[in-house]
Amino acid sequence: MAQLKSVVEPFGEVNVRIASGGKVKVTATILMEPHKEGCQTGVALDGSGSMAPLYGVGTGGPVSPMFAPQQTQPNQVSPVAQKICAYLARKIDADGGTTCIYWATGPGGSQYEELGDFTGDEVEFHTFNAPQNFGTGTQLLPAVRYFTERFKDAPFGFYVFVTDGEIHDLDEVKSYSERLSREIAAQRRHPVKFVLIGVGPNINEQQMEELDDLETEVDLWDHKLAAELRQLEQIFAEVVDKNARVAPTGKIVDQNGKVLQDYSDTGVPAFLEFYALPNSQYFTLEVPGLKVSQPLMEGIAVPATVRAKATPSAPPPIPSKSEPKQEAEKPEAPKVEESKRIEEFSIDTAEPTLPGLEFKLEFEKDRPNIDLDKDN
Repeated sequence: MAQLKSVVEPFGEVNVRIASGGKVKVTATILMEPHKEGCQTGVALDGSGSMAPLYGVGTGGPVSPMFAPQQTQPNQVSPVAQKICAYLARKIDADGGTTCIYWATGPGGSQYEELGDFTGDEVEFHTFNAPQNFGTGTQLLPAVRYFTERFKDAPFGFYVFVTDGEIHDLDEVKSYSERLSREIAAQRRHPVKFVLIGVGPNINEQQMEELDDLETEVDLWDHKLAAELRQLEQIFAEVVDKNARVAPTGKIVDQNGKVLQDYSDTGVPAFLEFYALPNSQYFTLEVPGLKVSQPLMEGIAVPATVRAKATPSAPPPIPSKSEPKQEAEKPEAPKVEESKRIEEFSIDTAEPTLPGLEFKLEFEKDRPNIDLDKDN
């Protein structure tokens, strides 16, 4: 399965492969920030010798500057590590701190160096310089085991490995990943996600892709290139809740308008899976207020994203400059002589004004006076 590099927002990741009958199976995710209860996070920085230039460390040369002036190289690892660690600590990690280590250090690259746990504020002021002992090889498995064993009881684990792509124990990592995947599928282990992030100009992406495309019961690995990340949320492209809905209705059509998937009754999920016809160049996701097209192969031009514009409300009426109209005079009520008004109102015949009262108020005029001071 090929992972496309040209991904249009809001898609996080798009994978295509040829299925039976020549059709194209497409899986795509809508970019979302995951919310995993009890999640533990970690960042492992490649400490092998091939990474020395990326830490801003020279690889040797003439001792005297007479032969070759010393050149200061920028540390390309530290900014990447700072951003990733701060993001994980603030938004993903249940404890608000991300665990950081160097991996592939020491003899054969089989060791790791612990840096500690960093909060988002702490890591922004920490410079990730070179490890104490650069590794003479690049072994990834010890670092993978470090996280999976230390946080074995965590409900979910998310671990990032920054590297130039050189992995010398790739077969061992594959075997361990297959076993771990079976354990997770059988619910004997909690789920985890590993993400390889390639840095530098000489990335060996082939090995990263081999892990990413590893066929396991549970998809454990993903990979990204730091230079191609539009936003940090892309590292979560494969950490998608398949039950999440991003729109109440929608559909996917091909370049000819043929409906490939209809979500009118189910809502649009964050994880999309459908089949396109052979030689399809792109597909379009249509949801209320948005039409976005995604190429199915590199180098294909697609229509621009269309967003519905909000209908402007009608402006308030402009006040007239003419003279203000005078209110019409209300006709006066007919005058009634005072004596006549008194005659018309009699307490004997007055009706109660409270609604629902069906009786008349009556007073006995002729009842003799009662002396309150007299004993009965």
